[in-house]
Amino acid sequence: MADLKLSNIDKTYPGGISVLKGINLDIQRGELVVFVGPSGCGKSTLLRMIAGLEQISGGTLEIDGTRVNDVPPAQRGIAMVFQSYALYPHMTVRKNMSFALELAKKPRADIDAAVAKAAAILQLDPYLDRLPKALSGGQRQRVAIGRAIVRDPKVFLFDEPLSNLDAALRVATRIEIARLKEAMPERTMIYVTHDQVEAMTLASRIVVLANRGIAQVGAPLELYERPRNEFVAQFIGSPAMNLLPGRITATGASTRIALDGGGEAESAVSTPADALDRRVNVGVRPEDLRLSEGTARYLHAGRVDITEALGEVTLLYFAATPEEQSGVVAKLPGIHADLRNRNCRLTADPQKVHLFADGESLRR
Repeated sequence: MADLKLSNIDKTYPGGISVLKGINLDIQRGELVVFVGPSGCGKSTLLRMIAGLEQISGGTLEIDGTRVNDVPPAQRGIAMVFQSYALYPHMTVRKNMSFALELAKKPRADIDAAVAKAAAILQLDPYLDRLPKALSGGQRQRVAIGRAIVRDPKVFLFDEPLSNLDAALRVATRIEIARLKEAMPERTMIYVTHDQVEAMTLASRIVVLANRGIAQVGAPLELYERPRNEFVAQFIGSPAMNLLPGRITATGASTRIALDGGGEAESAVSTPADALDRRVNVGVRPEDLRLSEGTARYLHAGRVDITEALGEVTLLYFAATPEEQSGVVAKLPGIHADLRNRNCRLTADPQKVHLFADGESLRR
């Protein structure tokens, strides 16, 4: 129910410690935008500035066209779900969800209706009269989300809400949040996480933060398929994209690269004639690599150091070479545990081969 506009937002702590610089971002009504980035990149700090829990050092934050830099948190129309549940242990689920409305002296009928609606959305009806200690971690997090829903905010803020849950509960609660968004399509949501799966599955758009700023903004598959730089290319996707150094040997609609490790790559990324002999890094995602048979052109050749057979896929880890500095990882469908300690060659479809020069993508 709200648009947000961040214009040249800065955050500097005492002592001149700059955390964020020149953040510009428009968030449209009804979007679920996910902030991701490495630890210390400022994603939670940015969320807390939107909430009013951190002071904005510079720039302007607008909600529905109104500047809110100095507006108290309670008056911004925002509800925040934290990493910790922060439930009152002596209050029932019903009381935890209704407490903020009772403090605001809302009519009892309105409070009961809001709690009933939130409980129905989050499937909490059987637990309304239980204390938090009688709930699982996932149920407690749903109560914390329900407490935000009953306030009927313009914007929902989620600060790593699933990080304290075990793997199975993270999956279940992530699905609950996806269903919540489906049930409330008009609500604007901003979600902070370090988990790529959460970002890729929940987001309308992902904001990748790095080096005090925004590295790239886009739909999840846009960032996966068309990363603007090496940082985004390696941050989005697991295992990370392989980067193989080399030089361009042929330009045009398709580009050929002689790799330092002895292989050869072809990319569907077009390059101008003056790019000949330019140093580049060839980027290939592990899942886009396949075994090269016979004398066919190969990207990488080496000994498989470690295999991880996961059932539906097998991860092959190749030992690092002096030319490539870091080992290559391939992700093959099926079970290939027998490849350990064998010499293998890898290749990839030219459509899946990325090119980077000076850290930036050459794809236009």
